[in-house]
Formats: sequence, structure tokens, C-alpha cells
Amino acid sequence: MFVRSKKSGNHRYLQIVENHWEDGHVRQRVIGTLGREDELRQQGKLEQILCSLEKFADHALVLTAHEKGEATAIATARIGPPLIFERLWRETCCGETIETLVSGRKFGFSVERAVFLTVLHRLVNSGSDRFADKWHQDYKIENADALSLHQLYRAMAWLGEELRDQKDHTHSPRTTKDLIEEEVFHRRRDLFASLSVVFFDTTSFYFEGEGGETLGEFGFSKDHRPDRHQMVLGVIIDEHGRPICSEMWPGNTADVTALLPVIDRLRNRFRISRMCVVADRGMISQETIDALDERKIDYILGARERSSREIQDHVLPDTKQPVPLSIPRGHSNRLDLDLQVRETVVCGRRYITCINAEEAAKDAAARNAIVDKLKSALKQGDKALLANKGYRRYLKTPEDSVFEIDPDRIKDDERLDGVYILRTNTKFTSLQVAIQYRQLWKIEKIFRSAKTLLVTRPIFHQRDATIRGHVFCSFLALILRKELEDRLAAKGLKPEWADILLDLDRLQEIIVEKNGKRFRLRTATTGVCSKVFNAVGVALPPTISQIAIPPPQLKKEKVEDCTMST
Repeated sequence: MFVRSKKSGNHRYLQIVENHWEDGHVRQRVIGTLGREDELRQQGKLEQILCSLEKFADHALVLTAHEKGEATAIATARIGPPLIFERLWRETCCGETIETLVSGRKFGFSVERAVFLTVLHRLVNSGSDRFADKWHQDYKIENADALSLHQLYRAMAWLGEELRDQKDHTHSPRTTKDLIEEEVFHRRRDLFASLSVVFFDTTSFYFEGEGGETLGEFGFSKDHRPDRHQMVLGVIIDEHGRPICSEMWPGNTADVTALLPVIDRLRNRFRISRMCVVADRGMISQETIDALDERKIDYILGARERSSREIQDHVLPDTKQPVPLSIPRGHSNRLDLDLQVRETVVCGRRYITCINAEEAAKDAAARNAIVDKLKSALKQGDKALLANKGYRRYLKTPEDSVFEIDPDRIKDDERLDGVYILRTNTKFTSLQVAIQYRQLWKIEKIFRSAKTLLVTRPIFHQRDATIRGHVFCSFLALILRKELEDRLAAKGLKPEWADILLDLDRLQEIIVEKNGKRFRLRTATTGVCSKVFNAVGVALPPTISQIAIPPPQLKKEKVEDCTMST
């Protein structure tokens, strides 16, 4: 039903018209004629009609009044991120697991809500935990309005709290966060299936300060901050890129000692009978490989091709024709990765050589640039060359003790251009081994996300328990992010993460008052916002709805007076 202006004779008339279906066609039927348009305008009767209809069209008039700034805004809150990630929080069983584990404790506030608030803050607007206390006031987070900063800290300390039962601990004690990982895994066991392939890697996080009672130690810094105390974080993901669990150790823990305890603990924690471990060369020693073989655990491991005599003498010289392999780069828009793959067996030990022509060209160019600079540097004297690792690789010292370029070292280095070598005891084909190893980029992406998008570092906390809780909140955030990305991918969508957050953050709820009534308005969706809601299965709130006006609250002084008089 609508109003139209129709000319009849020398004048135009306003009519109320209704569309209806008749004989398979849309017909229009005049409900009534309001009068001549010019007379209605001159006499102000159009405004009178609209005013009389106002009580029957509150919603439309409120929207118009809000657009004109004529409605009183009571409150504004961002609702996009809380609605989406609250649903994922529940459906990944994170919230339910925390509520179950904390049920016997008397904290005096909702620990589950405090953890969710912190996780949401890491996802949407990474920053310090102190800032999260102010940030959440702009968002409509269910049952989180009353939370304060010290309660967020207490919730993080609970996550990192040591358990009485320390069975199967590794370089650090078992804590509450371990129970959460295990319970979430078992509640979603059908999703993870058998964990036939797991990927493991480590990184480091430096501290601002000492870094807790035991975690903060000097060690090899992957952040290039050897001047700071640090901790080591290990993460295990499944073959689909889903985070399974995390391990947190003192900063002086060597990678080569980390793999075996984690694998033993992983089998016990998640009741895994058989799996294949994929890890890079930093995790590997001969003792580790022997132990994996003894435990009958399948593995795909990066080999140390420069230091292994077996590889230098038998694997690299192999002249067998390699097989071409093209791997889609699922994590970027670049072209497929093209490899040449060759298998070599030495005394029953399987080695898979992967040759990347693109990387080979880069390696050759980098070496040529170093050698050119080295030639220039040698003309000016050779004492300063020892401090440069890149230079030392290509130098030799003849009998007269003067440094010069070693052609044999350059030739040896050329054999490794674009080459990485894997060692495996699996029954996978050589191509399958190469494909599985390339999946380690997923865990590298997790670490980049944890350090940049989620700003886990630097860490200011000074207690081990709070530090573990701080890092684990980022781990929980990564679980939610992966879940959202999977659901978008199932719909054929791969939007940029920054675009997702920006479009969700624009969705707001506005409470306004007009003519003694209160309404809740929802702003329009932009970009990929509506697609994200659809992918997660969350219904958008209505554009406008009327809500009750809460009764006025008596001032505290008046309440006390009434109590005393009674």
C-alpha cells in the first residue's frame, strides 16, 4: 500500500493505492482519494495526516527522527564482534568447558565472562590487558559490564594455576589451561577424528621485566631480543590447521629437547594410539629420531643437510630423476608452489629431497651479492671479515694466513640452492611427504597471528600463572579465528581478516527515545558483515524494536533513609 499522485483534468490528486494479484497479473486498486495535492499542501493537511498516523507508525517515524537528529540518543554500543564470537565461543565448547571447571570455586564474579572478554579483546583490538578494561565499555558483551581489571587478572591467573596432579608434565607443570585443552578436544572429538598427522613448532616471547618466577630466562630469541628474558611457546595443530594444544616453557629450553616430551604427553593427554609428527630441523637430533623409532611413531622431519655427512655423501649426489609437484598456496594469492621431489634410501633410511627453483634463484642471487661484497672487502683488509657470518662461509686461510675466497665452499653451497631435505619413516609416497611438510606454514601463520594481530608480546605480567593465562587467551582467540575462517571457507568466502573485523566493528546498536518511548536501532551492515553472520548462523538483530523504559532508580541516600525509618 502506498500514496501516489495522479493527474485528472487540470489538477493532481493524492490517492491511497493497494497492489493485488488478479488473473496472474499485479493490479492496482484505489483505496481512497485524499484530495487535490495543491490544496492539501497549501492548507497543511498533509502534516496533519502524518501526525495522526504517527501513533500507528512509530518505527518509521523514529528512524526518520534519528536520521534528522530529532530523537534523543541514550546509549550506543558495538555489537558485531560480540554476537559472532559469542556464538563461536559456545559452539567450540570453550565457554561451557570453563564454566564446568570453575563451578566449584567461589570467585565472586564470572570467570568465564572475564576470559571471554579478554579473548574477544585479543581478536578485535589487540592491546594491553589493562586497556581491555576500558575497551569493553564500548561493546555489548553479555554479562560483562560489571567486570573490572583485577578480575581479568584473577581469571588469567586461574588459567595458569598449577594442578595438584602433575602426571605427564613436560618442562613446565600441568595447569588449568591443560584441562581446558583436553576437555575441548574430547567434546569435539568427531571434528579432530584420529589426529593422524600433527604439526609442531616453537617460538619465543620476550618479557618486559623478569618474566615470572621460572618462565623468564635468557635463551635463543626468535624475536631477535637476546637482551630480554623470554619464554618458549610450543603449539600443536592438526592436519586441517586447528590448534590442539600449547606448551609453555622457560626461555632457555632448547628446541631439540622439546619434541619428545611433547609427543609423549600428547599421546597420553588425548589418548592417541597412532599419529605422524611433522616438525622442522630445529627440533631434531639423532637421539630424538632414535626415540621416535623406538616408540613406533611416524615422523616427517626436516633434516640438517649442511651438517649431515650421510646427506652430503649419499643424498645430494643422487642423480635419480626428480618428480615435479605443484602445491597450491592456500594461505596467499600467489601462484602455486612448484617443486622437484626425489627420494633416496640410505641403509633403510628414507630421505626426500625437495628442490624449489624459485628459491634456488633467490639463493644464487644472494650468494653472488655476498661474494661480490667479499671481493671488495678483501681489497681493504681481511681482519673485519671474521665478524660477518655470511662472509666466513666462503673464506679459507692458506699457508700465508691471508684470507681468500674458497671456490670449493661456493661450489658446495651451490648444491643446496633451493633445496631442503626431509627424513621420514612413514609409508607415505615421496610426494605425500613433501605436501605434508609444506603444511607447516599453517603453524607459522599461527605464530605470526599471535605475535602481530593478537599482540601477545611483549608481556608485562610478573607471575608464572598470569603469564600462562595471558598467552593462553591468545591461544583461545586463535581457536575462534580458525573456526570463523573455516565456516567462511565452507561458504566459498576468503575475506581478509582486517576487513572482517572492520565490517563487524561498524555494526552498532543505538538506544533512542522519542515521544516518551524507547527504541533499539541497529545500523546497516557494510562489506562482508552480513556474509559473516550468515556463515556463522547468527541472525541479525531487527533494524528497530521498541523496548521498555526501565523504572527510575532511587538514589542510594533515599533508600537508606527509607530503611532507617522502617
